Amino acid sequence: MTNTLRYPLRNISPATIADLQEKYPNASVSIELSTTPAEGGLSEDGFWNFIALLDWSHAGDDNAVIEPLVLALSAGPVRYIYDFKDILSQKLYLLDGSAYAAAFPSHDHDAAFGDVFLFARCCVVANGRACYQDVLEHPEKMPVSLYFSPILRVANEAWKRRFGTVMRYVSAYPIESFSNENAWK
Repeated sequence: MTNTLRYPLRNISPATIADLQEKYPNASVSIELSTTPAEGGLSEDGFWNFIALLDWSHAGDDNAVIEPLVLALSAGPVRYIYDFKDILSQKLYLLDGSAYAAAFPSHDHDAAFGDVFLFARCCVVANGRACYQDVLEHPEKMPVSLYFSPILRVANEAWKRRFGTVMRYVSAYPIESFSNENAWK
């Protein structure tokens, strides 16, 4: 028999965790994320406003392209860094499927294609809301020769800029290609 204990994350203290570890030494923990962002977090519009900060006048110099976004994200509320990473992961996850991969000449389930496909999905998001919506609604418009992987490091760079340390955070959705199992059926 399996039982579920529910605690609001904001109410869990180190003492609570220690008590639970002592009481249930063989238990595992799962965190249920709400699909509705909590009040005060980065909104959908806010996410796309950050994406609009990418400076494409520096195309060819990826660090210069992402710099305005990294700078703005590092100067805002810390929560925005987490939220940015979560929303980005959601956008990439939703583009992860056979309908989007069909635009590519070969879409074998191998690591080489997986990386190329991830970087193409990154390009779609990096090109803004209108591009993203267009590709999301019309998978045949998926770019097959445009990639922009540097968007994957924006949240980490913002964190490092802000705190001088490595960000240790797993985003809400898996971004690796072939993770959205329902979209690959």
